Amino acid sequence: MEATTKDLRLHTAELLAAADRGETVIISYRGKRRAVLKRWQDGESESTRGERNPAFGIWSDRTGPMKM
Repeated sequence: MEATTKDLRLHTAELLAAADRGETVIISYRGKRRAVLKRWQDGESESTRGERNPAFGIWSDRTGPMKM
């Protein structure tokens, strides 16, 4: 199924229902495919999707208040 960003904004519930039925919804913006909406698999975890973002916790070794 294909939908536009306007369809996504106006008919979110219907598109989510289609994804729940197992359909893959391709979202397009200005005629170009931009995203895919599909059903979430419960067995899929955060660690299987990719590594942790290296920028997360970038200031963890910093002590004291920040000076501006």
